Amino acid sequence: MKYLDDARDIKFNLFEWLDIDAVLGSEAYGEFDREQLEMVLDEALKVSKGSVAACNEAGDRIGARFESGQVYLPEGFAAAYQDLASGGWISPTMNPDFGGMGLPDSVGTGISEFIMGANTSLSLQILLNRGAGHLIENFGTDEIKATYCEKMYSGLWTGTMCLTEASAGSDLGEIHTTAVKQADGSYFLNGEKIFITSGNHDLTPNIIHAVLARTPGSPAGAKGLSLFVVPKVRVKPDGSLGEANDVVCAGIEHKLGIHGSPTCSLVFGGNGACQGFLLGQEGQGISLMFQMMNAARYEVGIQGLSIASAAHQAALAYSRERFQGRYFADKKADAPQALIVRHPEVRRSLLLQASYVQAMRALVSYTGWCMDMAHVTKAEDHDRWQGLVELFTPVCKAWCSDWGFRVTEWALQTYGGYGYTMDYPAEQYMRDCKIASIYEGTNGIQALDLVGRKLRMQEGRPVKHLLGLVAETAQTLASDPLLGTSAQQLASAAKTMGAVLTELPAREDGVLLTVLNAVPLLDMLGHLVAGHLLLRQAELAKAKLAALFEERGVAAQDAAAARALLSESPEAAFYHNKLQAAIHFAHRGLPLVAAQAVALRAGETAPMDAVL
Repeated sequence: MKYLDDARDIKFNLFEWLDIDAVLGSEAYGEFDREQLEMVLDEALKVSKGSVAACNEAGDRIGARFESGQVYLPEGFAAAYQDLASGGWISPTMNPDFGGMGLPDSVGTGISEFIMGANTSLSLQILLNRGAGHLIENFGTDEIKATYCEKMYSGLWTGTMCLTEASAGSDLGEIHTTAVKQADGSYFLNGEKIFITSGNHDLTPNIIHAVLARTPGSPAGAKGLSLFVVPKVRVKPDGSLGEANDVVCAGIEHKLGIHGSPTCSLVFGGNGACQGFLLGQEGQGISLMFQMMNAARYEVGIQGLSIASAAHQAALAYSRERFQGRYFADKKADAPQALIVRHPEVRRSLLLQASYVQAMRALVSYTGWCMDMAHVTKAEDHDRWQGLVELFTPVCKAWCSDWGFRVTEWALQTYGGYGYTMDYPAEQYMRDCKIASIYEGTNGIQALDLVGRKLRMQEGRPVKHLLGLVAETAQTLASDPLLGTSAQQLASAAKTMGAVLTELPAREDGVLLTVLNAVPLLDMLGHLVAGHLLLRQAELAKAKLAALFEERGVAAQDAAAARALLSESPEAAFYHNKLQAAIHFAHRGLPLVAAQAVALRAGETAPMDAVL
């Protein structure tokens, strides 16, 4: 399947809009420069459009298959995985001491978008692999790190995250898998895990599982959980592989999408011989696992963006070649059929798709940059950037996966009846995207995390800081002749959001209203942040476009000359469309903040009163 990218906007985010020099000027990333990072992105795009994209359709049509306890992936997956491993794309942002590239997280965001957009199923192997490896790097003993990290970061072995059990679901306090300490300091595990992404496959000779389990005498609930490294195949002291470690795949799920990604049920210790190694201390399992979970949640946000962007680019390309109907202003009886890209309704949908995709990309790119800034700063500066990262993490995951799915729906609609067939990629994009709102903690859980913890952390300083940045954007652009009305929409949304956050806690039924409306509150905040970031980008795009007009000697007031420049210059068209996307989002997306606030401020609680 051909993958259509939006590398131009990715590079705009990283190298024109965000202050990447503030990151590269630090000791941590001083060895890199802009030219090197652009080359890295170009190479990541090359492999993504090559072998990675080439097996995406087979991954969907054929899918992973389970035979006699072993999972086999579709043709092309092994070769594509080896291309990713040999190029260093498994762990581009991970520690160079263990084989990673050590790139900034903001750049890793662009790399992830390419790979995820080209083949979501295959990309999930990479996402969890580096996440599990990072857990071992941060919390393992020197011996454990030496045994596993480099082999995982290089892609020689892969990794998983094993939390969910049939009786527990998202309620991790109900986990029943046990771990009993042995005389040599290792543990023997016994239990079953379900919904384990890439829990078994034929890509690598070993799979390293990060497993939550309960030790004897541990407290009930989540506080009694510990975290263990459990290899599929035991590793000898010299690093070579030994005997099987009593980890058995009992089957795989048959799913709506991501067919090439095996979702496995695993049995640990069915024969009493499953050996694991403790990470950190007993009872620290949940706190340690949240490192991997938060990183995965952020990357699931990128997944929502990636699929939405690929779907939009495919729909845009289709609209430029599909003739259907007549242009509405052409009244001639014998008027020829028009490309559907000319029809106002199609254009409205395409720009709405583009505005949400750009909003999602701005959000995840900015969050990645905040990660970098937290990494290269100290004290209060570090706390400020880290506060934004933690505030944005559930928003990235939930907002981008929810609206990413909606974009794939709009993109499918662009094709008409053909979108509903397997002749075009639209239906696969929509199916593959849906899981993003479900796994790594459903979006309802992300919303509860936002209202229950993230809005309150650091005494509310991160959200206050964010609202201050939004207000500054609205004020800066209030008198702008082109963006002023959009800035007014942003100011209105910010005022509404601030009022809701102030009013709810003061109400007698404030706790109920907050929990009941956690999802709408997250959606409101997501739209507000997106509108703010898009207008900041539009401000820059406007200046860049004006410079191009001046360079070409074109007066903006000369409509014919301006239109000619936009037709012949891809750069001018890019900046022009950035402006249009920001304006469109401000008038179509930001008003949803006020719309959702109506029920919250009225205190509507009908769902709690209904008989269900």
